[in-house]
Amino acid sequence: MAKQHQYELSVEWTGNRGTGTSGYRDFDRAHEIRAEGKPAIAASSDPALRGDRTRWNPEELLVAALSECHMLWYLHLAASAGIVVTGYLDEPVGTMVMTGQSGQFTEVVLRPKITLADPAEAEKADALHTDAHANCFIARSVNFPVSHQASYR
Repeated sequence: MAKQHQYELSVEWTGNRGTGTSGYRDFDRAHEIRAEGKPAIAASSDPALRGDRTRWNPEELLVAALSECHMLWYLHLAASAGIVVTGYLDEPVGTMVMTGQSGQFTEVVLRPKITLADPAEAEKADALHTDAHANCFIARSVNFPVSHQASYR
């Protein structure tokens, strides 16, 4: 039997300037994402869509979720394979193409920089990315390619 997981949170719009959505330019895109026992995430829309660049936007959060999921699976697989990872920094890039008023992600490229205790294990460590991708719940749920370009130190 499949085990089901649910993720409950709240997303509350906080951008009412006093007149609600009386006009397209009359409200902020500010909102907060909350889950019990966690700090709120200050969010908005992309700055190109009248959002606040000092807040996280949904597109950034999607790219971050893909990166986190891959990293966590990768670290698990490395530990299971006896590969000691001492540092992991990803600088992913997501590409979204706008057509009219809407857009769609066309790809996300993960670019982890991985530090290994034994640099001779780089080839073995690199092979783990295929399994990390195959196991990442989020990467398996999106309809665009997610690839990786890892480097090792």
